[in-house]
Amino acid sequence: MKRKILGLDLGTNSIGWSLVEPNFVDKQGKILGMGSRIIPMSQDILGEFGAGNSVSQTAERTKYRGVRRLRERFLLRRERLHRILNILGFLPNHYASQIDFKKKFGKFKPETEPKLAYNEGNFIFKNSFEEMLLDFKNHQPHILANQKKVPSDWTIYYLRKKALSHKIEKEELAWILLNFNQKRGYYQLRGEEEEENPNKRIEFYSLKILDVLADEPQKGKSEIWYSLVLENGWVYRRSSKIPLFDWKDKTRDFIVTTDLNDDGSIKTDKEGNEKRSFRAPKEDDWTLLRTISGFSLCCVPKIHKNESNSPLYSCPFSVTRTGKWSL
Repeated sequence: MKRKILGLDLGTNSIGWSLVEPNFVDKQGKILGMGSRIIPMSQDILGEFGAGNSVSQTAERTKYRGVRRLRERFLLRRERLHRILNILGFLPNHYASQIDFKKKFGKFKPETEPKLAYNEGNFIFKNSFEEMLLDFKNHQPHILANQKKVPSDWTIYYLRKKALSHKIEKEELAWILLNFNQKRGYYQLRGEEEEENPNKRIEFYSLKILDVLADEPQKGKSEIWYSLVLENGWVYRRSSKIPLFDWKDKTRDFIVTTDLNDDGSIKTDKEGNEKRSFRAPKEDDWTLLRTISGFSLCCVPKIHKNESNSPLYSCPFSVTRTGKWSL
């Protein structure tokens, strides 16, 4: 009886095999068969397999089912929004004519899915686009430097900002609402979950620094404490590794938190000094942005003069909060 040998090469996502018939006397042999089988596996599944973790048979189906549901919900929201905007007369004619409002109730007609802002390839909100370019020219000229071209689709973000304080066309509003529906917007939760504290008053000040005094450096520490004397008599204490003497005679923005008693009066320490903390925010600081802009709060910053005749921008955070789109 001739001897046969089966050889197997077992890999993580492939199996190779061969069947040979050796002749050790004549030092010869022949290959009876060979082949391989590749197991199609993505890198993440392959990693789990290599780590010895089992893969659920239903996990992949569940993932695809979730994607289908998200798409179905988006289409349903769009169809309902189409019907509402059509009743109000907000949809452009070229866009509304491609929607079936009789049988499909808001669905696009077969083989069509027009863009609201374009009619036969032409952008229909050209006036707003020109307004945006003029705004760039006046406030952000670097965007148009070297004859850079600005995409017309940027107009929607200009309109979202403009609509906060000025009237826009009904078709432009429809464009914005459909864009919100597509992206589902963003419910601004930052700050919404913060507990309101009636014993604290947060205000924004823009004050000139009259003098900068440095404490004696402490051994083993690289930071030095500075006292910044402000124009209204307050003293802002902060530590820094970088010298702050160049802050003198400059105007800086500060977020000031004042501790209050139950009757609304300012708390004082044992020495009779008012309890107040300072913070010099960066330009993108969230507290600073919401204090000044008032986009996420029902609040409009007020500009008035304080006792030292310096400009004061205040916006207490104890106003009514509302859920709004992030623009």
